[in-house]
Amino acid sequence: MVSPGKNPGAQGAERFFGSLKALAAAFLAIAQTRLELFSAELEEEWIRLVAILRWVLAALFCAALGVVFATLFVVFALWSTHPLLALGIPAVLFFLAGVLAWRVVDAKVKSKPRLFAASLAELEKDRETLIPRP
Repeated sequence: MVSPGKNPGAQGAERFFGSLKALAAAFLAIAQTRLELFSAELEEEWIRLVAILRWVLAALFCAALGVVFATLFVVFALWSTHPLLALGIPAVLFFLAGVLAWRVVDAKVKSKPRLFAASLAELEKDRETLIPRP
């Protein structure tokens, strides 16, 4: 029964706005969880990228020193007898090394996991939960 002095329409409006507040709070909690997951994935990706870049720089430095010394060795060893061969062998080797390096980089880029895969999967679950398919 309706208590005297209270408007039944006002009680319905209070319940409606209370439900609306609860729904908004649930959506905010979902959004906060997803943003935290996104932030964690972004940080993991950044750490992975920095580690890869460090190794790339170390590899490039060592490879560059090796290439310089190997080239000097070949040029000095063959210059007096075959000067064109002394320059041609390193040129061919550098070209082949460049092709090989490009293929390795291409394979690494293609094998990388999809960015923010966990966040996207969780958002897909949320969408399926909130909007059931017929």
